[in-house]
Amino acid sequence: MKITGITMRRLRLPLDPPFHAAWDPVPRTRFDATVVRVDTDEGVVGVGSGDTMEGFDRYIELFVGKNPMHISRHVRVLETISFHAARYWPLEAALWDIVGQVTGQPVSALFGGAVDVLPVYASTGEVKVPAERAESALALREQGFRAMKIRFTRERLADGVAAVRAVRQAVGSTMEIMVDLNQAWRMPGDIEPALDPASARRTVAELGELGVLWVEEPLPGADAKGLARLRSETGVRIAGGEMTRTVPELLGYLDADSLDVYQPDVVLAVGMSRTRLVAELALIKNRWFTPHTWTNGLGLLANLHVAAGVGGGPFLEFPYDPPGWTVERRDFFLAEPLRIGRDGCLAVPARPGLGAQLDEALMSRLEV
Repeated sequence: MKITGITMRRLRLPLDPPFHAAWDPVPRTRFDATVVRVDTDEGVVGVGSGDTMEGFDRYIELFVGKNPMHISRHVRVLETISFHAARYWPLEAALWDIVGQVTGQPVSALFGGAVDVLPVYASTGEVKVPAERAESALALREQGFRAMKIRFTRERLADGVAAVRAVRQAVGSTMEIMVDLNQAWRMPGDIEPALDPASARRTVAELGELGVLWVEEPLPGADAKGLARLRSETGVRIAGGEMTRTVPELLGYLDADSLDVYQPDVVLAVGMSRTRLVAELALIKNRWFTPHTWTNGLGLLANLHVAAGVGGGPFLEFPYDPPGWTVERRDFFLAEPLRIGRDGCLAVPARPGLGAQLDEALMSRLEV
C-alpha cells in the first residue's frame, strides 16, 4: 500500500452569536477547521483534523509514495518538520485512521484497548459572572456531566474564584470542578507578564479550599521547578502540558515531578504515538493522563482513542459551553456529532480507524 495523495479541505463556519473564549481578547465570529485526507492506492482513505495545517503543502512529497502503515517513519519525519515549521500532527491521526481500517480495529484497540468508554468533563470556555456560571453548572449536571472545568483570566482572579465558589455552593459534592488559568501559552501578540508565583500560590490555595480536582497551567510552562514547588506547597493537583512542543519537555516535567495531570493534545502537542509514550510513563508514576481536546470533533476523537487505549482519566475533556459552544458548532463537519450518554461518558466508536463520518455535503458548502 502506498500514499497517493494528501489534500487539505479548509472549512469555515460563521458563528452567530459569537463565542468569546476566556483566553482570547477577540470574540470568535467564525470557526475555521482543516480536514486532512490521505488517499492510498488501495482505496483506503484516512482523515484527521485539529489544527490549521497552514504551510504543510510544501512537505506533502515527503509522504507521497510511502507506506501509510509505517507510522514510526512518518512520526520522525513530522518531528523534523516541526523543528523548522509548524506541528502537523493531524496527518498522523489520518494515518492511524488508515491503519485501523486496514486492520479492522478502532485505533484505541491498537493503542492498548484499556477501556472503550471514558467519563468526560464539560470544558467551558467563556468567562461568566458567578451566578450565571453556577446556573450553567446545574444545567450541565442535569445533562449527565459529573465534572466541569472553569476558565478565568489572570486580570480577574478574584472574579474567577468567586465563580468557582458559586458553582461549588450550587452543586455541592455532586460534581468535580477543575480550573484552567492558561498561563503556559499565549495568543499571538499577548506579551503581558504571566501570573507571578505569589499570586499563583494564593489563588491555587484558595481553589484548594473549594475542593477543586486540579488547577491547570497556573505558571508558565517552562517553570518545571516552580510547578513542582506549587503542588508541594499547596497540596492541590497541578495539570499541564497541553501544547508542549517536544517529548523532552514533557519528560522534563516527569523528571521534576512537576505535574499530577499530564495533558498533551495528540493533534496539537507531540502526536498520537509520542503522547502514548508520555501517557504510559505518567501512568507508571501513578500520575493522571487526560489530554487537552479543545479542537473539533475529529481532534477530540483522536485524543479519545489514545486516552481509551492507555486507560487515561479520571475524566476526558469535552469542549462544551452552551449556548456559545455546542456540539453542533464544535463538530459541524461530522455527520454524527460526539455526544455523551446520560451516565456522563463518551464511548469510543466501534468502527475501524478513528470512526469518524464526515458530512460531505455540508463540507462542500463551507469550504473556503
